[in-house]
Amino acid sequence: MAGRKAIVQDVEAPASGRARLLEATSIAMREADSLDVPLSDIAARAGLNAALVRYYFGGKDGLLRALLERDTENNLAELDHLLAMDIRPAKKLRYHLAGLINTYYNYPYLSRLMIKLLQEGTEDERQRIADRFLKPIADAYDVIVREGRAIGEFRDIDPKLLYFNVIGMCDHLFSSSVSLKYCYGIAVVDDTLKRQYIDQVVTIFLKGVLADEA
Repeated sequence: MAGRKAIVQDVEAPASGRARLLEATSIAMREADSLDVPLSDIAARAGLNAALVRYYFGGKDGLLRALLERDTENNLAELDHLLAMDIRPAKKLRYHLAGLINTYYNYPYLSRLMIKLLQEGTEDERQRIADRFLKPIADAYDVIVREGRAIGEFRDIDPKLLYFNVIGMCDHLFSSSVSLKYCYGIAVVDDTLKRQYIDQVVTIFLKGVLADEA
């Protein structure tokens, strides 16, 4: 009875408790450089009862899906804004690359989290994740590439493959930071290294995408 009472007391501020669990999960995954973080550790970090994960999210899978939603919400909204901007396609791509690298800098586990949910979900869950998080990006690349080719700014590139080119190049420094540590002795990707990475990725990527005369 005492345990149930403690849970009820924790539930008094649902928005706060939910947000605390999400942030605790994010911090724990960043510090561990792993998705395999025990719920007990997450709850302790949030200062809440572990049973609240089931109350708010239905379990750990629901918690991870909610974290994915939280971490990508701004990025997807910014993508819509970017598509609507009256600027050249190359500049849209430049802004997108920088924004994506910033997202992975803040949430280095994001690609691994997406892949985990896709691999372990049911067929319906996989389709929902693809429709919510992947297709908007793929559709945006289709629009940007079509615009770039129409004005002769881009080479004849496949937007489908561009998706994998972009995600792979922008994410790898963060999802494989252990390589950085043991190859170069760099334990943490700081803001200076992130900015250098943005500059180099944008330079290399645009040189490969832009038509020779652009």
